[in-house]
Amino acid sequence: MSFTHLDSAGRARMVDVTEKAPTVRSATARGLVRCSAEIVRMLRDGAVPKGDVLAVARIAGIAGAKRTAELLPLAHVIGVHGAVVDLEVVDEGVEVAATVRTADRTGVEMEALTAVSIAALAIVDMVKGVDKSVTIEQIRLVAKTGGKSGDWHRPA
Repeated sequence: MSFTHLDSAGRARMVDVTEKAPTVRSATARGLVRCSAEIVRMLRDGAVPKGDVLAVARIAGIAGAKRTAELLPLAHVIGVHGAVVDLEVVDEGVEVAATVRTADRTGVEMEALTAVSIAALAIVDMVKGVDKSVTIEQIRLVAKTGGKSGDWHRPA
């Protein structure tokens, strides 16, 4: 078995995508920030002392998607042409979903996963003063479209 991110001597390398044609691609990731009932109530009431948690998390997630290549050493610098971060306060905490789109030579799966991760971290940062027991859980890719490997959806 060969690995695309290793050269013939086993050293890490960035895959060369120069010859690939840009195509429209998208990826969606999801995660959960598990919070106490008190935090959920505060989120629903807009009463978190640090301010609008969901607005901060949404912007943080979009910024995270755009900076993925700075955080992951073998990720390509690609154009993030669209990024949507959706947040829903549920009884367990906050469900985070991010969809990232591009027209580039490689996919945006890592950008979608990074958007969810950074949005979740922003939520933790905003509520940790009230409850330090919040956890980030179940960050996962749920769908991707485009590219050589085609479309993929996580089975239900």
